[in-house]
Amino acid sequence: MIRVALIPGDGVGPEVVREAERVMSACVAAGLADLRIETFPHGAEHYLGTGETLSDESFVRLRDEFDAILLGAVGDSRVPDGRHARDILLGLRFRLDLYVNFRPARLRLPELSPLRLADHRPIDFVIFRENTEGLYTGAGRIESEGETGERAVSEAIATRTGVERIVRRAFDYARSNGRTRVTLGDKANAVPHVYGLWRRVFSEVATDYAEIEADMQYVDALAMQLVRIPDRFEVIVTSNLLGDILSDLAAELVGGMGLAPSANVNPGRHALYEPVHGSAPDIAGTGTANPMAAILSTALLLRDAGADEGADRVEDAVDAALEAGIRTPDIGGSFTTGQVGTWIAERVAGD
Repeated sequence: MIRVALIPGDGVGPEVVREAERVMSACVAAGLADLRIETFPHGAEHYLGTGETLSDESFVRLRDEFDAILLGAVGDSRVPDGRHARDILLGLRFRLDLYVNFRPARLRLPELSPLRLADHRPIDFVIFRENTEGLYTGAGRIESEGETGERAVSEAIATRTGVERIVRRAFDYARSNGRTRVTLGDKANAVPHVYGLWRRVFSEVATDYAEIEADMQYVDALAMQLVRIPDRFEVIVTSNLLGDILSDLAAELVGGMGLAPSANVNPGRHALYEPVHGSAPDIAGTGTANPMAAILSTALLLRDAGADEGADRVEDAVDAALEAGIRTPDIGGSFTTGQVGTWIAERVAGD
């Protein structure tokens, strides 16, 4: 049995998680997966009503009693300092040591890309973003605040252990999935200490994977090539900040945030899955949020849990919906969030 915790969160989060749950239930009905699902209330409404962001009790349960977490989105203007979002999302990432942020970028329908792709060249690569170090640790300080000489210092932290485990994970994925090239994205020419370590470790690890081509590129050149020749890339591994930027660029290349799933993983221990479009409060309640990213995140969840047939069925149903024009307005359709989710769920169930 796969034990799944749902945290619908804020804005459009509850709307897209509802459709993802509908699809998971369809997998159960079709005999494709054995799931036990429980919903947790944590989000802005819960915080505003109770003062609680993510309780220690809930954290322990999420850590010890569940195989995976599906998060809708967090972020609400009624909590201007974003405290609840930080404690829920970043808290889970760091406290569960979810060091892999896995972002696939696959063009499912050529017309969805803003690029003019000759001969319908395929776009199908994945980004491994280091998820617990870099500039996102909060290390740094403010000096002489409010004075003319005020200085703000943010410190990027990179450890050999942290870099090696994400680089090795990228190469392992390439080997297991028939990928022939792993590319490191860095900025060693401008930030030599941190990215010098990344380059040394990448070169060392690559020697254990002789059958896989390993290349290193400065991130600005890499970003240009993603736009010009995206089909060149298969697996990209990079730091927290650079991965954050590159993965959003990658999402736009294949149809936008409404089609962008992600996984935050500590392999073999814990995993949190989420669409990366954010809480989008401006469209919450309008029925126009695209549930496909949440549904595709569910496919990642199923695949990581060993339910490959269910994952394949979900991805095939999303592809069929796109081909049939069952789409929300962000990708040129006129269907509502619920209509898209229902169509995909019925397809998964075989109705």
